[in-house]
Amino acid sequence: MAFEELKEHGDNVQDQAKKYVESHLAYYKLWGFKVAMKSTTLIFKFTLILLCLSMVMLFASIALAFALSELFNSYTYGFLAVGGMYLLVTLLLSLIKDKMVEGPILEKFSEIFFND
Repeated sequence: MAFEELKEHGDNVQDQAKKYVESHLAYYKLWGFKVAMKSTTLIFKFTLILLCLSMVMLFASIALAFALSELFNSYTYGFLAVGGMYLLVTLLLSLIKDKMVEGPILEKFSEIFFND
């Protein structure tokens, strides 16, 4: 009789352990899905904003180049002036890229992964 009770409790422990593992596996699947979806939507939103901003910058750059062309009386100088401004901006951004790009991105993804 004692062996039967021990066997019954052993089966119960085994069932409980199996349920525990299955519930934790389901939890981590849901957590992984949540993190993946948050990351995907963040990247998608960033891409859409970047696309819209790029279109605005393109047309603004063309308009500025034509305006400077009128000032310099040469289309070549107007477009070269706009290109030179972008070259200066690129050089400045390359000097401060770590603070502007890596920090905020690392912070946002850390927030997604570790605060949930």
